[in-house]
Amino acid sequence: MVDWVGLTIPLAYLSILVGSLATFSSLYRKRKVAKSISLEPWFGQHLQRDIYLSLLHLEPEPSQEKSPAVPDSVLKAALLQRAAEDIRRILAVRTAKPALANLLARGSVGDDLWQRFLRAEKEMESELRDVVEEANGLSPNWGQSIFQSANEMVQSEITHRKIEELQEQGKADRAWWDQERASIQSKFMKELDGTPSSTTTPNKLATPGADKSDEDAVLVEGGGPAAAGAKGGTKKRKPKKG
Repeated sequence: MVDWVGLTIPLAYLSILVGSLATFSSLYRKRKVAKSISLEPWFGQHLQRDIYLSLLHLEPEPSQEKSPAVPDSVLKAALLQRAAEDIRRILAVRTAKPALANLLARGSVGDDLWQRFLRAEKEMESELRDVVEEANGLSPNWGQSIFQSANEMVQSEITHRKIEELQEQGKADRAWWDQERASIQSKFMKELDGTPSSTTTPNKLATPGADKSDEDAVLVEGGGPAAAGAKGGTKKRKPKKG
């Protein structure tokens, strides 16, 4: 026979264990959800989305019975700007994710920051779906190409911004080079002004040689001691008288 009394204790223990684990899991999930809701959003206010929704659900003025009709061109332009802002945020998320994951693995950032980032990713996925649905509602099959057009807009803005930065950097470099060139020229001119004149030295060095050559010429022309000795040696003696 089965000992039901002996099995009661293990069954009661298992039921208590399973119940406690389920309670703990439920409380943990609720606390995690409440904590994620209380976290500060990763991105700021989505101004372009707010503008589009305001145009889409424009309320009538007190003196009007119906709200004024917003042209489709205005709604399309507002939705395109909303998609462009979504592209910028997607680029920011893709750029920040590897670095943030690396910091999280090293323990340099807390789990709260990672949860904020994951929440931002989910919000962006939902935002992209909403934009595609709104685009298809305004124009059939526009949802397939709206983000391509928005990406071209964003890339054009990035290119123009880089060109402006390069132009500003070029102006700063040109101003620095003009200042540096003026400083070099000033130093060079000071060195030239401080150098003594070297034209008198060669004349002084050449004077002794010139004087010596003149003296030699005088000696040769005048005969000199050697010439006098030669004349004395060639003088004839007179014969003696008886």
